[in-house]
Amino acid sequence: MPSRSRWLTLAVVSTALFLVVIDMTVLYTALPSLAQALHTTASEKLWVLNAYSLVMAGLMPVMGALGDRLGHRRVFIGGMVMFGLASTIAAFAPSASVLIAARALLAIGGAAMMPSTVAIVRITFQDPRELALAIGIWASVASGGAAVGPILGGALLEHFWWGSVFLINVPVIALATLLALHLLPPRAGDRSITIDLHSCWQSMLGIIALAYGIKEWARPDGLPLLAAGAVLLGVLTLVLFVRRQLRLPRPLVDLRLLAAAPVATGILVALVASMTLIGFELVLSQRLQLVLEKSPLQAGAFVLPISLGSFFAGPLAGAWIGRIGCVRVMALGLTMSALGILGYLLLREGSVWLQLAVLALCGVGIGAGLTASSTLVMSNVSEERAGMAGSVEGVAYEFGGGFGVTIFGSIMTAIYVARSQHLGVDFMAGSSLDEAHRYAQLHADAPQTQALLHSAMQAFEASFSGVSSVVVAMLLALSALVWWLGRNFALRPLRSH
Repeated sequence: MPSRSRWLTLAVVSTALFLVVIDMTVLYTALPSLAQALHTTASEKLWVLNAYSLVMAGLMPVMGALGDRLGHRRVFIGGMVMFGLASTIAAFAPSASVLIAARALLAIGGAAMMPSTVAIVRITFQDPRELALAIGIWASVASGGAAVGPILGGALLEHFWWGSVFLINVPVIALATLLALHLLPPRAGDRSITIDLHSCWQSMLGIIALAYGIKEWARPDGLPLLAAGAVLLGVLTLVLFVRRQLRLPRPLVDLRLLAAAPVATGILVALVASMTLIGFELVLSQRLQLVLEKSPLQAGAFVLPISLGSFFAGPLAGAWIGRIGCVRVMALGLTMSALGILGYLLLREGSVWLQLAVLALCGVGIGAGLTASSTLVMSNVSEERAGMAGSVEGVAYEFGGGFGVTIFGSIMTAIYVARSQHLGVDFMAGSSLDEAHRYAQLHADAPQTQALLHSAMQAFEASFSGVSSVVVAMLLALSALVWWLGRNFALRPLRSH
């Protein structure tokens, strides 16, 4: 493929990926408006948010294998058509139930598109140096889209109705589909790859149940029995799925792929890095709003340097991979991210500009690490299995985010409660700083109210320090593990054929 066509192809798949990722977060700002317009219940609001991520996570392994079998061009274009149609339905949804169904259709289109985007990049760029740079750009778009979502949603709601956050997808998807039909050459898939229907339902049920259980556990008002039941169902179903894959001659997900150390290392980095980043952003956003009293929009703008740093680091990391290798870039990126979080922990009472600088350093590190992990995975799988590898990596990102909220949210609560008990205000401060603020509002005239809030904020600061310290330790440990595991692979720079 000519050089110009290769980079135009990258632009098309990156645009499609951008829309898929944006739709994960764009409703954060639009949810109050649509909830009021559609008279949604609390349960319906939850499903409007979760239907997209749950269905997409469950379908990605199936869609990745389908792309490998039918050809990624066909699945990618079909996914874009579905995404555009679902966006139109969502924009004009007359009720919450229709919107939830449209979000599920969006997830089907997104699940078809997401593994295909990275698989098309893998197939299009044969030169290892170009591949590393292309994956760096792809990773930048993937990380930047989530941050742009709430800001784009807020900007649209300033001038239009809530449906505009979906309708804006339609012209972009239409143009991207026309360009894809023109640019992407027809390429036959591997018809010998079988789509085992039994494996499909096991994969979907297991991933959706496990992801739902994790999300339910992370909710402040979640139901523990429901969360435990969903997690148990998900784990048992995935155990059956794994056993079946090991017996099938052509499995839906070839688990032998994970036996390759470079691929397993890349997936591990995607899982843990996304988990730690989400965990840190969880406690940071709460500190900004509950301690520093910033608005949600101000808090979102304050953490934007993380996403911007990640966005700009992707292509730079892709270029450096060609010089020093994936493992070194991963290890250095994870270390930089840990130093950025440690820097914020030490400078949180200092200059705002220094705080923004260390948050940007954290973003640069995460962006570099995730770019290198994707490059390591895609450089060590065949073109015929690129879709499957991309889907496994996508599921790792999804579960990393879910585990991050659940695990670090639990650590934050445990430290907060223990510290509140130590200060003797646990019966008033509750299990979170939100509860302490609510108590203070109800007892605004009481003489001990300000002292209570001060103690509750001290307890929260202790939980913030604890969670951030655990995140730093995990990133440094992961960096050391990557360096140790990578001694025998990918230490050499990637070279052109």
